Amino acid sequence: MPRNHLRHEDLPYRPCVGVMLLNAEGLVFVGRRIDQTVEGWQMPQGGIDQGETPVEAALRELKEEIGTDSAQPLREMEGWVDYDLPEHLLGVALKGRYRGQRQKWIAMRFTGSNSEIDIKTHEPEFAEWKWLAMEALPRLIVPFKRDTYLKVIDAFRDLAFARS
Repeated sequence: MPRNHLRHEDLPYRPCVGVMLLNAEGLVFVGRRIDQTVEGWQMPQGGIDQGETPVEAALRELKEEIGTDSAQPLREMEGWVDYDLPEHLLGVALKGRYRGQRQKWIAMRFTGSNSEIDIKTHEPEFAEWKWLAMEALPRLIVPFKRDTYLKVIDAFRDLAFARS
């Protein structure tokens, strides 16, 4: 079916994990996507492979995207959060196979040092990275993910300064 005839209901959601990685100062890791035409920052995320738990997928995604898995899981968000791609990305983003993503979000405390973070990975996804105050996240996120990020912030706000 040609891309311009695709409808959201014709495609499934991609099972995915998202990671809110918090440093010792309570700031959140974000990376600026390489493949965006508009500037878009996001927290690490990616697909859950067959047989993987969300935590296993989260640690693998951290290693693949930021070069380190020095992180301690703090909490899984209750339930799953879905987002739909905008119409112009249907059939294009997510290899054209999905309507959006169904995400399990996990908060983790970064246990390493900034020198461990290396976004020049085998298949780089980020052009740059920074630590950011949690409340600043929605301003930097592409609009179609903003509601998801607001839910994630609400679920994990108490962990920003909690010591584990």
